[in-house]
Amino acid sequence: MLARIKDIAAELAPRLIEIRRHIHAHPELSGQEYQTAAYVAGVLSSVGLHVEEAVGKTGVIGELKSSGSDRRLLAIRTDMDALPITEQAVLDFASRQTGIMHACGHDVHTTVGLGTAMVLSQLREALPGTVRFLFQPAEEIAQGASWMVQDAAMENVNAILGVHVFPSIPAGSIGVRYGALTAAADELEIAILGESGHGARPHEAIDAIWIAAQVITSLQQAISRTQNPLRPVVLTIGQITGGRASNVIADRVRLVGTVRSLHPETSANLPSWIEKIVANVCQTYGARYELNYRRGVPSVQNDPQLTQLVEEAAREAWGSDRVQILPEPSLGAEDFSLFLEHAPGTMFRLGVGYPNRVNHPLHHPLFEVDESAIVIGVVTLAYSAYKYWLS
Repeated sequence: MLARIKDIAAELAPRLIEIRRHIHAHPELSGQEYQTAAYVAGVLSSVGLHVEEAVGKTGVIGELKSSGSDRRLLAIRTDMDALPITEQAVLDFASRQTGIMHACGHDVHTTVGLGTAMVLSQLREALPGTVRFLFQPAEEIAQGASWMVQDAAMENVNAILGVHVFPSIPAGSIGVRYGALTAAADELEIAILGESGHGARPHEAIDAIWIAAQVITSLQQAISRTQNPLRPVVLTIGQITGGRASNVIADRVRLVGTVRSLHPETSANLPSWIEKIVANVCQTYGARYELNYRRGVPSVQNDPQLTQLVEEAAREAWGSDRVQILPEPSLGAEDFSLFLEHAPGTMFRLGVGYPNRVNHPLHHPLFEVDESAIVIGVVTLAYSAYKYWLS
């Protein structure tokens, strides 16, 4: 079966490059993937899949039904949205949308998902079970997965596979990670409420700016002294607003930031831990506070059995020297984790780096991919899907 999958993928390679370049040239922002979704639906329909559009607003589902007796349903998820970045790479197929670019590789993800569907559609009679392809919108704003779940995209799904490009891994190789792959990402907003006064008489006021600085410092220091260093936490205040004039002590300061963590227990305790520190600082200096902690997406926790399945499939397909076991997770976020609340799954890293040249990171205006990686991703996913029902 592996030989057949590789042969079909090789035959499809020129078409897959064409698909990827079309999607890359016509990027759409999160929740606005109307043309991408229509294009995806057209390709899926052309190879005989049952297609459902407008799932999770602009998402698409393609289902490849099998006549096999295995009732387990495997989902394969790829995302479609682009970023508000102006592309600087000089390409014949560079973005035609001003200020919008596929700088995170979702054009490759979508192409790999379509390619996997195209390969498996030719092997329909040999598939023991059914594959559901989820083409997700709005991953970059961490909304699309929840939209699709609300529209029953995960109904009856027994397992789910995902893929994300990785420029630090060379094209031709993949990376697998057991356990935590990405971080939980939450949002934090704190208002420090003091009392205004003359800048020359600070003892008559409660300086919200100075107290906000103490809050930031205390939070950062407390991470290193009170949190388990083997369970990392990153707290970044990315925005501070407050004050009216240079000679007026501010009575209100707003702090906005992000909180990242890997361990579920640590993540669960972070809101109360943060509030305790903020409350203590404010009480010490006579200020009040308002705190809003908003849960984002949880950490992607890869299922060990499914991760081993992908690892074995990749080793069989490409050789052990082209499979990396990733020693560290990423503190980036990925709403693939919301699908994992409904079924076990795993996401692997697809190497897209060029040899002997600078490979710009994700979300960079010069980000490019080695397109030879597309067939690697297609074969890895298609063969993993086939092996799923043999496990």
